[in-house]
Amino acid sequence: MSVDLDTSIQRQFGAAAAGYAVSPVHAGGPTLEAVVERAALTGKERVLDVGCGAGHTALALARNAAEVVALDLTEEMLATAAGLARERGLANVWFKRGRAEALPFADGAFDLVTSRLCAHHYADPAAATREAARVLRPGGRYLLVDSYAAEDPVQDTYLNAIEVLRDPSHVRNYRLSEWSAMFRAAGFAVELGPRWPVRLEFDAWLARIGTGAELAVGLRALIDAAPTEVKTALAIDSATRDWSIPIALVCGRR
Repeated sequence: MSVDLDTSIQRQFGAAAAGYAVSPVHAGGPTLEAVVERAALTGKERVLDVGCGAGHTALALARNAAEVVALDLTEEMLATAAGLARERGLANVWFKRGRAEALPFADGAFDLVTSRLCAHHYADPAAATREAARVLRPGGRYLLVDSYAAEDPVQDTYLNAIEVLRDPSHVRNYRLSEWSAMFRAAGFAVELGPRWPVRLEFDAWLARIGTGAELAVGLRALIDAAPTEVKTALAIDSATRDWSIPIALVCGRR
């Protein structure tokens, strides 16, 4: 990961940690429910949650796991997650600072690796996918949930332009075909799970990450100028600019 991207992520998400603790998109909803359901934990598993943010996925999984390690690059996010764990009385969650592309764990250390709503910040998603495979035991699973780009180039370009104007630490929403190829290259048997159009309230979406005023002006102009096919695909409300981001679950088995 580049130093500039590293710094950008920590600056953006350090300041936003409290907002992510209460964000409805991150704290619950169908994407979290799907991860818990697919995990199908029995109480014996050791789990790693990569890019844990405010800890919502790690804490939800901890209720049925032997142990969960929650990893994030940003200290403020880890502190927020640890605070939520204490509030919920969860003593089997450990917090570790680190990067998805260089996981500080031994080979085969986990039964399950998860990554929810953060992979679009990976500097090298192929390396992160290989690392997830490395730290999984044979037969272990990798559950990745993230926003994704359409296969259509225009829709792909618009979605990523919208995302990076809102948050300069955004790298890319990848196409599902790209994720499938990265999973297979890392040695996973891959399955595409459910997909959801997650509704975002435009103003709250900007406020959560603290988008600057000048970038917000450009973002509004970009959305207003979007071609019809993009507005339809993202269900953009012309009055409020509220929109629906496509999110999918990608499952890999080691």
